[in-house]
Amino acid sequence: MLSLALVVAALVVITTGVLPGPDTAALADRVVPVLGFVVAITIVTELAAGAGLFSVLSGWLARRGGRRVWMLWLFVIVLATLSTIFLSLDTTAVLVTPVVVLLALDAGLPPIPFALATVWLANTASLLLPISNLTNLLAATKIAGLAPTGSTVDLASPFGFASIVWAPALVGIIVPVVLLTLLFRRQLRGTYRVPERASIDDRVLLIVSAVVVVVLLPLLVSGLPVWIPATGGAVVLVAAFALRRRSALGPGLIPWAPVGIAAGLFVLVEAAQVHGLGSVVGAVAGSGSSFTDLLQLAGLGVVSANGINNLPAYLVLEPAAGSPVRLIALLIGVNLGPLVTPWASLATLLWHQKVVSQGISIRWGRFMLAGLVAVLVTVPLAVLALWLSAGAP
Repeated sequence: MLSLALVVAALVVITTGVLPGPDTAALADRVVPVLGFVVAITIVTELAAGAGLFSVLSGWLARRGGRRVWMLWLFVIVLATLSTIFLSLDTTAVLVTPVVVLLALDAGLPPIPFALATVWLANTASLLLPISNLTNLLAATKIAGLAPTGSTVDLASPFGFASIVWAPALVGIIVPVVLLTLLFRRQLRGTYRVPERASIDDRVLLIVSAVVVVVLLPLLVSGLPVWIPATGGAVVLVAAFALRRRSALGPGLIPWAPVGIAAGLFVLVEAAQVHGLGSVVGAVAGSGSSFTDLLQLAGLGVVSANGINNLPAYLVLEPAAGSPVRLIALLIGVNLGPLVTPWASLATLLWHQKVVSQGISIRWGRFMLAGLVAVLVTVPLAVLALWLSAGAP
């Protein structure tokens, strides 16, 4: 099991002193809140899904679509985008994917366009807010630390972060949607049958879940450390389920594998950085903030993400990004770029697991070719948008 192997390797690195104690403490101070948020928001979304919130939402969208396939397509795009922005890309991969695929099947439509839209947007729509992607959470504080002296904007806050990434973030949403719509234009014509209303086992749990999610969304962008409201929401839902459906609670709510993989990678990459990896990477990543410089860094992020996964790719390349605009260029590469290989992001792996469990077969050759085209179009345009909006030289 990959997560267990990485955790064991990380423990060996720490206990043997390969990663010195002060560096371990500094790393923990940075990543423990991030991992705490991942655990808390996963518990919230899993319990909300168990209460039927996402099924009810998808059914409501289907009934508002007027039986027109293009309208249902638009609704799915909006659902996947908002889920990714406000609840993270892994939430979209794990919870929105099965809802969208089931919705397409119940409506008598081919599920592949909707499934592919979900995984693409889980990655490419994850640039706007710190909570949208684990890489963003790591980058936010780093960006704030690199801000010019005297800056009045807190770049680590949700609105400060969004103020410098909004242009490439829009490209990351709009361009993939346009490409997908063109690719599946024939399947998006005509009408569909409206699925039956989802049955609700416990209306109280549904209402509590809806209230928690509605209250949580503005709190996640309020400027509070995101682990605080996410933990509060998780506690409320766990208490509600403990009273009404105790069987839904258990260790399985915690995303052990993703957290183990992330924690292990954090430690191993930090140890490599301490022992000189940064100087090697810096020679390849270049410097400067011209369009070609930013594209070079983003392109290296794309290649690294599709080669070894976007999380270690970000960690390896972060030291080579010495300014806020270069860090955003790196995020463009590791967030918008993981559309080619199946292992490029954890969200893609989780998405594939959910799709296969519903009996849908993925042809990886076509998946990778379509993803490559999307990356070759989207990433340069996003870098251009960043360069223009940042006023970089």
